[in-house]
Amino acid sequence: MSTPAFDPRSLRALVFDVFGTVVDWRSSIIREGQLLSAAKGLQVDWPAFADAWRAGYVPAMDRTRGAGQAWIDIDTLHRQILETLLPRFGLQSLDEAERAALNRVWHRLMPWPDAVGGLNRLKSRFTIASLSNGNVGLLVAMAKNAGLPWDCVLSGELVQRYKPDPAVYLLPARLFGCAPDQLLMVAAHVDDLRGAQASGLRTAYVHRPLEFGPDAPPRPARPEGFDLVATDFLDLAQQLGA
Repeated sequence: MSTPAFDPRSLRALVFDVFGTVVDWRSSIIREGQLLSAAKGLQVDWPAFADAWRAGYVPAMDRTRGAGQAWIDIDTLHRQILETLLPRFGLQSLDEAERAALNRVWHRLMPWPDAVGGLNRLKSRFTIASLSNGNVGLLVAMAKNAGLPWDCVLSGELVQRYKPDPAVYLLPARLFGCAPDQLLMVAAHVDDLRGAQASGLRTAYVHRPLEFGPDAPPRPARPEGFDLVATDFLDLAQQLGA
Protein backbone atom coordinates (compact mmCIF):
# COMPACT_ATOMS: atom_id res chain seq x y z
CA MET A 1 0.00 0.00 0.00
CA SER A 2 1.54 3.32 -1.06
CA THR A 3 1.90 6.24 1.31
CA PRO A 4 -0.53 9.09 0.55
CA ALA A 5 0.98 12.30 -0.81
CA PHE A 6 2.15 14.66 1.90
CA ASP A 7 -0.29 17.52 2.57
CA PRO A 8 0.69 20.04 5.29
CA ARG A 9 -3.00 20.88 5.75
CA SER A 10 -3.51 17.44 7.30
CA LEU A 11 -1.04 18.08 10.13
CA ARG A 12 -2.25 18.49 13.69
CA ALA A 13 1.15 19.07 15.28
CA LEU A 14 4.90 19.23 14.71
CA VAL A 15 7.08 17.31 17.17
CA PHE A 16 10.80 17.94 17.45
CA ASP A 17 13.89 16.07 18.39
CA VAL A 18 15.83 18.49 20.61
CA PHE A 19 19.53 17.62 21.15
CA GLY A 20 21.34 18.61 17.97
CA THR A 21 18.14 19.52 16.11
CA VAL A 22 16.96 22.49 18.20
CA VAL A 23 19.98 23.14 20.42
CA ASP A 24 23.72 23.14 19.79
CA TRP A 25 24.87 20.84 22.59
CA ARG A 26 28.52 20.69 21.53
CA SER A 27 29.30 24.42 21.43
CA SER A 28 27.29 24.96 24.62
CA ILE A 29 29.31 22.38 26.56
CA ILE A 30 32.61 23.69 25.19
CA ARG A 31 31.73 27.27 26.15
CA GLU A 32 30.70 26.39 29.69
CA GLY A 33 33.74 24.17 30.08
CA GLN A 34 36.02 27.01 29.07
CA LEU A 35 34.39 29.22 31.69
CA LEU A 36 35.00 26.52 34.29
CA SER A 37 38.64 26.27 33.22
CA ALA A 38 39.07 30.02 33.54
CA ALA A 39 37.52 30.02 37.01
CA LYS A 40 39.55 27.08 38.35
CA GLY A 41 42.76 27.22 36.33
CA LEU A 42 42.12 23.91 34.58
CA GLN A 43 43.63 22.64 31.33
CA VAL A 44 40.99 20.54 29.56
CA ASP A 45 40.36 19.60 25.95
CA TRP A 46 36.73 20.67 26.05
CA PRO A 47 35.84 19.73 22.44
CA ALA A 48 37.05 16.18 23.14
CA PHE A 49 35.21 16.21 26.46
CA ALA A 50 31.94 17.27 24.82
CA ASP A 51 32.29 14.59 22.15
CA ALA A 52 33.05 11.91 24.74
CA TRP A 53 30.08 12.90 26.89
CA ARG A 54 27.72 12.72 23.93
CA ALA A 55 29.28 9.46 22.73
CA GLY A 56 28.19 7.83 25.99
CA TYR A 57 24.55 8.79 25.44
CA VAL A 58 23.31 5.92 23.25
CA PRO A 59 25.24 3.17 25.09
CA ALA A 60 23.84 4.47 28.39
CA MET A 61 20.27 4.36 27.06
CA ASP A 62 20.87 0.91 25.60
CA ARG A 63 21.75 -0.40 29.05
CA THR A 64 18.19 0.45 30.20
CA ARG A 65 16.43 -1.39 27.38
CA GLY A 66 17.04 -5.02 28.34
CA ALA A 67 14.50 -7.28 29.99
CA GLY A 68 14.21 -6.54 33.68
CA GLN A 69 16.19 -3.29 33.43
CA ALA A 70 14.77 -0.25 35.19
CA TRP A 71 14.24 2.91 33.15
CA ILE A 72 16.59 5.76 34.16
CA ASP A 73 16.14 9.40 33.20
CA ILE A 74 18.64 11.30 31.05
CA ASP A 75 19.81 13.59 33.86
CA THR A 76 20.90 10.50 35.79
CA LEU A 77 22.48 8.87 32.74
CA HIS A 78 24.37 12.07 31.95
CA ARG A 79 25.72 12.12 35.49
CA GLN A 80 26.80 8.48 35.26
CA ILE A 81 28.68 9.21 32.03
CA LEU A 82 30.20 12.35 33.55
CA GLU A 83 31.63 10.39 36.48
CA THR A 84 33.53 8.13 34.07
CA LEU A 85 34.96 11.15 32.23
CA LEU A 86 36.19 13.20 35.19
CA PRO A 87 39.46 11.27 35.78
CA ARG A 88 40.05 10.89 32.04
CA PHE A 89 40.02 14.68 31.55
CA GLY A 90 41.70 15.70 34.81
CA LEU A 91 38.50 16.90 36.48
CA GLN A 92 38.44 14.58 39.49
CA SER A 93 39.11 17.53 41.81
CA LEU A 94 35.60 18.92 41.20
CA ASP A 95 33.49 18.70 44.34
CA GLU A 96 29.89 17.48 44.42
CA ALA A 97 28.35 20.92 43.88
CA GLU A 98 30.65 21.57 40.91
CA ARG A 99 29.89 18.16 39.40
CA ALA A 100 26.14 18.71 39.77
CA ALA A 101 26.43 22.18 38.18
CA LEU A 102 28.45 20.79 35.28
CA ASN A 103 25.87 18.04 34.74
CA ARG A 104 23.18 20.70 34.47
CA VAL A 105 24.90 22.18 31.42
CA TRP A 106 22.40 20.05 29.48
CA HIS A 107 19.65 22.25 30.95
CA ARG A 108 21.37 25.35 29.57
CA LEU A 109 22.09 24.34 25.97
CA MET A 110 21.79 27.21 23.51
CA PRO A 111 19.59 27.07 20.42
CA TRP A 112 20.85 27.12 16.86
CA PRO A 113 20.61 30.70 15.48
CA ASP A 114 17.48 29.95 13.43
CA ALA A 115 15.71 27.84 16.06
CA VAL A 116 13.72 30.34 18.12
CA GLY A 117 12.64 32.45 15.15
CA GLY A 118 11.75 29.37 13.14
CA LEU A 119 9.80 27.80 16.00
CA ASN A 120 7.81 30.97 16.53
CA ARG A 121 6.87 31.05 12.84
CA LEU A 122 5.85 27.40 12.93
CA LYS A 123 3.92 27.96 16.17
CA SER A 124 1.84 30.62 14.41
CA ARG A 125 0.29 27.87 12.27
CA PHE A 126 0.85 24.57 14.08
CA THR A 127 0.96 23.10 17.57
CA ILE A 128 4.65 22.51 18.30
CA ALA A 129 6.08 20.19 20.94
CA SER A 130 9.36 18.60 21.91
CA LEU A 131 9.60 14.82 21.48
CA SER A 132 12.89 14.08 23.14
CA ASN A 133 14.65 11.45 25.18
CA GLY A 134 15.48 14.23 27.62
CA ASN A 135 13.46 14.16 30.84
CA VAL A 136 10.71 16.70 31.41
CA GLY A 137 12.56 18.76 34.01
CA LEU A 138 15.58 19.05 31.73
CA LEU A 139 13.44 20.08 28.73
CA VAL A 140 11.46 22.66 30.70
CA ALA A 141 14.62 24.22 32.14
CA MET A 142 16.18 24.28 28.67
CA ALA A 143 13.10 25.93 27.17
CA LYS A 144 13.06 28.62 29.85
CA ASN A 145 16.77 29.30 29.40
CA ALA A 146 16.81 29.30 25.61
CA GLY A 147 13.40 30.86 24.94
CA LEU A 148 11.99 27.82 23.15
CA PRO A 149 8.27 28.51 22.62
CA TRP A 150 6.86 24.99 22.97
CA ASP A 151 3.11 24.56 23.23
CA CYS A 152 3.79 21.28 25.03
CA VAL A 153 6.86 19.50 26.40
CA LEU A 154 6.77 15.78 25.57
CA SER A 155 9.42 13.33 26.63
CA GLY A 156 10.12 9.62 26.56
CA GLU A 157 9.98 9.95 30.35
CA LEU A 158 6.17 10.02 30.09
CA VAL A 159 6.16 6.42 28.84
CA GLN A 160 9.52 5.47 30.43
CA ARG A 161 10.97 4.53 27.06
CA TYR A 162 13.62 5.96 24.78
CA LYS A 163 13.43 6.52 21.04
CA PRO A 164 13.30 4.61 18.76
CA ASP A 165 10.74 2.73 20.86
CA PRO A 166 7.36 3.17 19.09
CA ALA A 167 5.74 4.11 22.41
CA VAL A 168 7.60 7.43 22.31
CA TYR A 169 6.62 8.28 18.73
CA LEU A 170 2.99 7.35 19.33
CA LEU A 171 2.74 9.36 22.57
CA PRO A 172 1.78 12.70 20.93
CA ALA A 173 -0.88 11.04 18.75
CA ARG A 174 -2.50 9.64 21.89
CA LEU A 175 -2.26 12.90 23.82
CA PHE A 176 -3.40 15.13 20.94
CA GLY A 177 -6.14 12.72 19.86
CA CYS A 178 -4.97 12.37 16.28
CA ALA A 179 -3.63 9.79 13.86
CA PRO A 180 0.16 9.29 13.68
CA ASP A 181 0.22 10.58 10.10
CA GLN A 182 -1.19 13.89 11.33
CA LEU A 183 2.11 14.47 13.15
CA LEU A 184 5.32 15.73 11.55
CA MET A 185 8.51 14.56 13.27
CA VAL A 186 11.31 17.09 12.79
CA ALA A 187 14.88 15.94 13.38
CA ALA A 188 18.47 16.31 12.20
CA HIS A 189 19.07 12.56 12.59
CA VAL A 190 18.15 10.03 9.95
CA ASP A 191 17.77 7.15 12.43
CA ASP A 192 15.30 9.15 14.54
CA LEU A 193 13.20 9.93 11.48
CA ARG A 194 13.27 6.31 10.32
CA GLY A 195 11.91 5.32 13.73
CA ALA A 196 9.15 7.91 13.41
CA GLN A 197 8.30 6.66 9.92
CA ALA A 198 8.03 3.10 11.18
CA SER A 199 5.37 4.33 13.65
CA GLY A 200 3.41 6.11 10.91
CA LEU A 201 4.52 9.72 11.44
CA ARG A 202 5.35 12.15 8.68
CA THR A 203 8.96 13.31 8.66
CA ALA A 204 11.06 16.43 8.06
CA TYR A 205 14.86 16.34 7.98
CA VAL A 206 16.70 19.51 9.02
CA HIS A 207 20.37 19.71 8.12
CA ARG A 208 22.69 20.54 11.04
CA PRO A 209 26.17 20.17 9.51
CA LEU A 210 27.98 21.56 12.57
CA GLU A 211 26.36 19.42 15.26
CA PHE A 212 29.56 17.42 15.80
CA GLY A 213 31.89 20.31 14.98
CA PRO A 214 33.54 21.65 11.84
CA ASP A 215 35.98 18.74 11.55
CA ALA A 216 33.39 15.96 11.75
CA PRO A 217 32.70 13.82 8.68
CA PRO A 218 30.12 15.51 6.44
CA ARG A 219 26.50 14.50 6.81
CA PRO A 220 24.04 14.25 3.91
CA ALA A 221 22.36 17.58 3.25
CA ARG A 222 19.40 16.04 1.43
CA PRO A 223 18.81 12.41 2.45
CA GLU A 224 16.08 10.68 0.51
CA GLY A 225 12.87 9.18 1.77
CA PHE A 226 11.46 11.96 3.95
CA ASP A 227 8.44 14.19 3.36
CA LEU A 228 10.44 17.41 3.71
CA VAL A 229 14.11 18.35 3.75
CA ALA A 230 15.11 21.80 5.05
CA THR A 231 18.30 23.75 5.58
CA ASP A 232 17.01 25.13 8.91
CA PHE A 233 13.79 25.93 10.77
CA LEU A 234 13.18 29.12 8.81
CA ASP A 235 13.35 27.15 5.57
CA LEU A 236 11.02 24.54 7.09
CA ALA A 237 8.54 27.26 8.08
CA GLN A 238 8.57 28.65 4.55
CA GLN A 239 7.96 25.21 3.06
CA LEU A 240 5.01 24.72 5.40
CA GLY A 241 3.54 28.13 4.66
CA ALA A 242 4.17 29.54 8.12
